[in-house]
Amino acid sequence: MRCPSCGSLDTQVKDSRPTEDSSAIRRRRVCLTCQFRFTTFERVQLRELIVIKRNGRRVPFDRDKLLRSLQIALRKRNVEPERLEQMVSKIVRDLESLGESEITTDTIGENVMTHLRELDDIAYVRFASVYKNFREAKDFEDALKALSSEDEDPKAAVPQRK
Repeated sequence: MRCPSCGSLDTQVKDSRPTEDSSAIRRRRVCLTCQFRFTTFERVQLRELIVIKRNGRRVPFDRDKLLRSLQIALRKRNVEPERLEQMVSKIVRDLESLGESEITTDTIGENVMTHLRELDDIAYVRFASVYKNFREAKDFEDALKALSSEDEDPKAAVPQRK
């Protein structure tokens, strides 16, 4: 593993342990050249995923890009980083288990929205505003109406007999 400080390939693993959800191995490393300490993560990758963009371009799937977009949607929300990591791991597993090596941005977006809806309503609307390209306030109103209609309990809508 290359040292991020000096670029040396002479590094040593000092500690290894699984993450909380056991989806990765966290390795604490030290550079033997400059003594810089850093952490790496090792994850299982079932298959190489290629993302088909809306313009038809094909690019490799980037887990870190997915994480960054979710961090933006969840900015200033009370969600623990561990929960976010678990959600990203679950989304990646869902995408890999589709059995396709090429996936569309729509498939990724819908999967992300499903998981965000369960995690945080505000982040869901933030993400939807970018993903669905909201242009006016009515688009936000429609998204909020859809959220509130999903939240309503169907039993509560049935009048009670006296």
